[in-house]
Amino acid sequence: MTAATSKTGRHRPIQPGERSGVLYPENLNRYGAGWFDPDPAVSAVVDQYWHVHWSLPAGDSIDQRIIDLPAVTVTAEEGNVPAPLVVTGVQSRAWKRRITGAGSVFAIRLRPAGLAVLSDLSPQQIADGTLPLTPQLDPRLFRLLSHIAEAGMPEARARLADAAISALIDERPPGPERLLANAILVELSSLIPSRTGASVAEALGVSERTIQRALRSTLGHGPKWVSRRIRLQEVARALASDGFDNLAVLATDLGYADQAHLTSDFRNVAGITPAAYVRSIRSAPELRTSAAR
Repeated sequence: MTAATSKTGRHRPIQPGERSGVLYPENLNRYGAGWFDPDPAVSAVVDQYWHVHWSLPAGDSIDQRIIDLPAVTVTAEEGNVPAPLVVTGVQSRAWKRRITGAGSVFAIRLRPAGLAVLSDLSPQQIADGTLPLTPQLDPRLFRLLSHIAEAGMPEARARLADAAISALIDERPPGPERLLANAILVELSSLIPSRTGASVAEALGVSERTIQRALRSTLGHGPKWVSRRIRLQEVARALASDGFDNLAVLATDLGYADQAHLTSDFRNVAGITPAAYVRSIRSAPELRTSAAR
């Protein structure tokens, strides 16, 4: 397999109305946030490249929280950041970071099959972690991300990532179970109201036990947990972007047992109730960055 790096998708901004999981999506206007589509040659491993850059006045900050997709993300970071290279595992709660000063991040969000191709880490080793990526933690992944970080601009990093990741796929192709996990996540994302893996198993022609095993080996969680996280992304999008405040109707539309179940799920992950979240995003702009503290 060879990467046709010129096919990397052009930059496009992350829109506040997308199902990105970004709480307080209007903050996206305060720092440049954009996507690059990976080359099809690496699509079994890479879900998306994304990047952000920011320059805030002295004393200003953004407390950003994200109900992120169940995925491992690796980042090359510069400026006022925790570490130059970072690996972030699947998060049980909303991912959060206080953004200050100036800096930038180029990220590779992996598909379920991706971690085993690019890394010798297991999803359990990095679960709920945001860890500095060092040669001691994972030499294979460290070499890859260090190489990608050598390119300056985000688009150049995306092209370099396509080529480097394609070579690693040739060296260590993803196996059938890991590719199945990719397909399962796609199915779960398209079936938001579903609360079980049964319809996914039927659609893919495998058993529910096979579904469980494939997801746990790649993401560390089963289909019910993964489906719940995707639904919570849609809850956040609907509340923030659609102005949807009828929680009972929203709960029904998204397949929750009732409004109380939706409220409990959202509060446990986001740290704030849906009603309080709606109130906070309707507040003055200066309150949006502090509402999730």
